[in-house]
Formats: sequence, structure tokens, C-alpha cells
Amino acid sequence: MKNPLLLLSLILSLMTSGTAPAEDAAVLKEDFSSGASRWVPTDAKAWRITELEGNRVYELFQQSHYEPPYRSPFNYSLLKDTPLGDFELTAKVSTTKAAYGHRDMCLIFGHQDTAHFYYVHFGEKADDHANQIFIVNQAPRIKISEVSNPGTPWRENHWHTVKLVRRVSSGLIQVFFDDLSHPAMEAHDKTFATGLIGLGSFDDVGIWDDVEIRRLPASRP
Repeated sequence: MKNPLLLLSLILSLMTSGTAPAEDAAVLKEDFSSGASRWVPTDAKAWRITELEGNRVYELFQQSHYEPPYRSPFNYSLLKDTPLGDFELTAKVSTTKAAYGHRDMCLIFGHQDTAHFYYVHFGEKADDHANQIFIVNQAPRIKISEVSNPGTPWRENHWHTVKLVRRVSSGLIQVFFDDLSHPAMEAHDKTFATGLIGLGSFDDVGIWDDVEIRRLPASRP
């Protein structure tokens, strides 16, 4: 090729059109308009697709009959065949449970099996068993939050936005609720490097929609 600028342009184009950007591409954009075939619940009879004001949502509508091997959430649904390490998740969530201290919804991540995973508990009032980041490691759940808040400000008949950021090399776990610029909870733990992601509740009911999961480029130690 006689034109050096054209050659340079071609080289740069090849460098930027490779597979690297796919690391930051969306793993999932889920609005449940086509159902929930990619999700596996702990109890399929407790979940359904519901029409809400012309929009289809994923509803946990009744108590699950699943019994975990250790004290941990009873009601969750996992995104199948998609283990992730470094990722960012955002979703819309609304509780349909009447207000009480431990009213909650949960995000599951790093899920190895029913006895090994992390979860975020968005509880209405915080204590050592509510509104924290937890690990289940072949034992009843243990709080690992380093930062939390007095409680999750659930509103009736209202969609809230949650975000979860996971960085494996540092162990960073950041959780956001409505305010996506300041974490509501934070922890560091490296026990589970990768695992499945799930939606649910400890033992309550609620609805999920507009789930987006992005795989983040691995950060250096």
C-alpha cells in the first residue's frame, strides 16, 4: 500500500474493531417483554410475568417453598449460565409488601451454589441482619458491610433504581439505591471471584424490571 496515512488508518481500525470492547458490552438487557426464560427461580410457582400498566414485569408474588441449607434468602431467581466476575448491574425494583422493619428486596451475586454466594439485602430498617451486604459460605449469612445506612427508604407503588458494582481484584462491592452517585452500602471481600447473579427477596414479595448487566474490564490488583 503506497499511501502511508491510509495504511495507518487501516491499522488503527483493526486495533479498535477487535474483541476488547466486547468486555464492556451489555451481557443482558432484560425488560421481560418476552418472558423470563433466562431465569431459574428457587421456586417457579412463586414467580410470574405480570402485566402492569401495559408493561410486563417479573413478579415474586408469593412465598417460596424452597428451604436453603443455611439461613439465607428463600426467594430468588438466577440468570442461568452467566457467571460473572467484574460487572455492573442496574435494575428497577418495587416492593409489594406492607411496611415493616425487615421489608426487603435482594440482589444475589457470586452464586456458586445454594450454600456459597453473596447477597445485598435492601431492608427497611438496618440491623446486623437487615439492610446489609452478606456472605453465605457454608454457614448462616454473615454481614460483611463496611458502610451501610439506617435503612432503605421504600415507597409504596414506586419504582426504585438499584445498582451493584463488583470488582474482583480489590474485592470491592458497592451498592446504590436511587442515588447512583453515592453508594448506600460498601464492602470488600474476595471469597468468590465469579458466580451467577439473581433477583429476589429474603422472604417478601415484589417486582423487577429493566435489568441491565454489563461486564466490566478486569481491574488490575
